[in-house]
Amino acid sequence: MTLKAVHHIQVTYPLEVEDVMLSFYSKVLGLTEIPRPEIVKNDSGAWYKLGDIELHISIEKNAHNQASRRHYCFQVDNLNAFEEHLKGHGVEIIPDQRPIPGCVRFFLRDPGGNRIEIAELVKSTFVQLQTEELLLHISVN
Repeated sequence: MTLKAVHHIQVTYPLEVEDVMLSFYSKVLGLTEIPRPEIVKNDSGAWYKLGDIELHISIEKNAHNQASRRHYCFQVDNLNAFEEHLKGHGVEIIPDQRPIPGCVRFFLRDPGGNRIEIAELVKSTFVQLQTEELLLHISVN
């Protein structure tokens, strides 16, 4: 028995931001909304699909999302262009305070307060770090 994949992620929002939340995910992020099963078809929120993973957004009373560091990450192929796109929609960008080798990134909060990481993997940096570590290992031995 093993885990196979992530099927979906659920994020929540308070009722008062529902319209801006749905607009953010469909128009600003450009995610494709998918039909929901009949049993939840008339509930608030929406389901979106990106690749093989679904993102479900729904109402939660007292979500307290603004206080949490929990997040999920979208990978992009051009971080600077995506940042400019988001700024054009008035999205506040939160700079990366803890850079990770091989990855450039920033964070933002959706209208429901959920923290989102936007990242671009930088292969040349990763390869350079591996080479430097290998050379350091060789010179020590």
